[in-house]
Amino acid sequence: MSAGLPDPKEVEELLLGGELRHTRVDAVRLAGVSREFSGRVWRAFGYPSMPDDEVAYTDGDVAALHGLRRLVDDGVLGEDGVIRLVRAFGQTMTRLAEWQVNLLSGMLGAEPGESPAPEAVRTIVEIAEKHIEEFEPLVVHAWRRQLAAAGTRAIAAASTREAGAPGAARSHTTVGFADMVSFTQMSRELEELELARMVERFEETASDIVASCGGRLVKTLGDEVLFCADDPAVGGEIALTIAAAIQDETEVPDVRVGVAYGPVLPLMGDVFGTTVNLAARLTALARPGSVMIDAELAAQLEKRPAFALTRITRRPVRGLGIIQPYVLRRAGQGGGAGDVPETGDAPGGP
Repeated sequence: MSAGLPDPKEVEELLLGGELRHTRVDAVRLAGVSREFSGRVWRAFGYPSMPDDEVAYTDGDVAALHGLRRLVDDGVLGEDGVIRLVRAFGQTMTRLAEWQVNLLSGMLGAEPGESPAPEAVRTIVEIAEKHIEEFEPLVVHAWRRQLAAAGTRAIAAASTREAGAPGAARSHTTVGFADMVSFTQMSRELEELELARMVERFEETASDIVASCGGRLVKTLGDEVLFCADDPAVGGEIALTIAAAIQDETEVPDVRVGVAYGPVLPLMGDVFGTTVNLAARLTALARPGSVMIDAELAAQLEKRPAFALTRITRRPVRGLGIIQPYVLRRAGQGGGAGDVPETGDAPGGP
């Protein structure tokens, strides 16, 4: 350990909120769980395997094991369901923790990917020690907010299904991808720091727009974001706003946006299905700065006065056959040079 750096054990106990006082054997005994169950839980959380005789667990770890066991005993979740829940928390919190440490390191002068200086490490520990009790409620607050939103969506979907609406067994959702143009080429030309800043700016802009319009950011993939919206008009508004906002960004290349409407399978915070695949294919067809949508979404938006639709030549796409794309614009906005209209300019055209 370098001189002057904080003791790792003291930092760990500070952040864990308690003393490392139990071995794995002790934790299993005190929590009243099996060794196998505890192992599955720790692996799902993303924790490394520890020797049985190493003191590596706190009272909080014991309480977590006991609480998870109660979920099984009370019939709330099966053991496999608990492990899936824990894995969701573990993967989410891993990214959050890395993001927070990188953010603080960057604020203290460290470049992305660069180890922070010893004085920066000491400052980070001091910030954590002083403000950990303020950070922790923010995590719970954000989780409760997102849980409330997800619960509301589930209730709305159940209500639709109860009413016997067509296709109600699987929810219909607007799914969109926004993809940066020429990202692979730029990744070869830019320095790593410049590339990281560009990606961060793109993700910030897109995620702010998705949230403010009332959609949901499903995931970010560096040069691409995936978003959803229950209301087709909200999905169209998000797509157009992202395309326009990125065009105004001098540090970020234009984006192509592809959006489709149809049934999706929500699973583990992600979405799957043909509708998602179609949105991805439409993104590849779109020109820089434009929004390409499928026929189903076009039918949903054709009578909305805020939007203008242009039907273009049918295209074959891998895995989906021949599809009918439409270019989406705001009403009153002129056409682009890349549009190849067919007869008619609306879904009901000949």
